[in-house]
Amino acid sequence: MPESFQYTSNATPAELAARISACTDACVITHQKPDGDAMGSLLAAVRMCRALGKRAVGYVAGAVDPNIQSLAEPGEVRHVSRGLPGPSHDLVIIVDTGSRSQLEPYLPWLEPLRDRVILIDHHRSGDDLAALRLVRPECASATMVVADVVRALDISMVRAGGNAHRSIAEAMFAGLATDTGWFRFSSADSAAFALASELLALGVDKSTLYRQLEENERPERLAATAQALGSLRFLQDGRIAVMQLRPEDFERSKARPEDIGGVVNSTMMVGSVCVSILMTEQERGITKMSFRSKPRGGGQPYYDVNVLAGQFNGGGHAQAAGGRVKLSMDEAWAMAQPILEGYQPEPAKG
Repeated sequence: MPESFQYTSNATPAELAARISACTDACVITHQKPDGDAMGSLLAAVRMCRALGKRAVGYVAGAVDPNIQSLAEPGEVRHVSRGLPGPSHDLVIIVDTGSRSQLEPYLPWLEPLRDRVILIDHHRSGDDLAALRLVRPECASATMVVADVVRALDISMVRAGGNAHRSIAEAMFAGLATDTGWFRFSSADSAAFALASELLALGVDKSTLYRQLEENERPERLAATAQALGSLRFLQDGRIAVMQLRPEDFERSKARPEDIGGVVNSTMMVGSVCVSILMTEQERGITKMSFRSKPRGGGQPYYDVNVLAGQFNGGGHAQAAGGRVKLSMDEAWAMAQPILEGYQPEPAKG
């Protein structure tokens, strides 16, 4: 990647809309192990293309939470484990990431296609993967950026007859709600609430979505949470909580990778905790790390976990990020402990 490359927008929503309108067959991809915003953005993009009469399909990679997968209708999403996209697509849309490392399974197919790739994202950093980029880090979710393109296309966000179920609107609300912690995070600003209000007015059923996405876990999720809490340790006088899940913990709990989404939030109910970290080693020799932090306020220190994740080959957002190191759990902990002990909060504002 050229040193002069800057991960910023080089196209407007109208220019992306024109490119989408000109295509015949679109393929939409997102980062591995898609979360609610990734899946919501992917489905919103697939549905907006289909609303224009285009052929369109989404692809996902890695473990997919069944609750998140349930947002899709049959035929909308395929898994790369069954094969990479074929040569028929004359447009590739990347959503909710611009990171080469997060798109690793696609790279042999994706990199030669740069001229037919457009990217829609809200992260601050990424790679030169697309001819056209719409990057808006000020947006609380990638679905907010997709919404700009939908408006430029001047198409309805709901189905004929005003049905919001399985619509562009429902997919966008799912991404917006989950990426803001159901509007608890500081990223849930007035623009996020304005879009949420617009989508609810179109008929999105937030109560049903919440139950579908957040209150629909397998019992193994509780078993994995118990294993994680059994490993709990506190650093910095209780400000940082660290949990671990080792291969034997997955065996005991019978949990799958898709069962542990949200386990990292388990310690956030503790008043002193500002940062919660979950370290998982499901595959021997590879430790993944999930980071969460509380928003500013309440007289508590504020930590930007995006900065912290950068020290573990990762990144994300100020309050939610991830990392990955090619180390065993013990090796990863030996590396992480001094970093966490020395990790300083952001200076207080004003």
